Amino acid sequence: MNQLAPLPLAIPVLETPRLRLRGYRPTDFVPYLAMWQEQPFYRFLTPGPPSEEDVWTILLRSTGHWALQGFGFWAIEEKATGEFIGAVGFADGKRLIEPSIKGVPEIGWVLAAHTHGRGFATEAVTAALAWADTHFGPVRTVCIMHPDNRASRRVAEKFGYREYHRTSYKGQPTVMLERTAGT
Repeated sequence: MNQLAPLPLAIPVLETPRLRLRGYRPTDFVPYLAMWQEQPFYRFLTPGPPSEEDVWTILLRSTGHWALQGFGFWAIEEKATGEFIGAVGFADGKRLIEPSIKGVPEIGWVLAAHTHGRGFATEAVTAALAWADTHFGPVRTVCIMHPDNRASRRVAEKFGYREYHRTSYKGQPTVMLERTAGT
């Protein structure tokens, strides 16, 4: 990952058979906020539903990564309906976590609870990692998750992410996983 890489003029759009990964639109905020209010959605992410202000900050931070880092999160849109159903992408959140993952692209994905179990996470992560392998080159990427989040763990392991450490983040037990590009 070259820190002097030119910034993209536009967020790339990625297409899969059922999904479109694109930049956020202002109209995505209302369904994104609604997703964050559902316990099946946030249960492994936060102790309770975040405020409207916090969700707005998450959306802005996700979008801002593209301008400052040349990578970030995509909105996930279901092609058949045009519905915003989640987000996938990479961040460098400068997390206060040990061991440090600062400077390492961290993949993440979240999908609306009503879409769980339909393979959308696998489809979106496939597209995001293909993009990352091309744009980052052969670098290590990481992801973190609650140890009880078995569904996300299965998705991560499909793509070669392997546990390398257990820690605590913001008072919650956390599993840290890593992957080398192309695995």
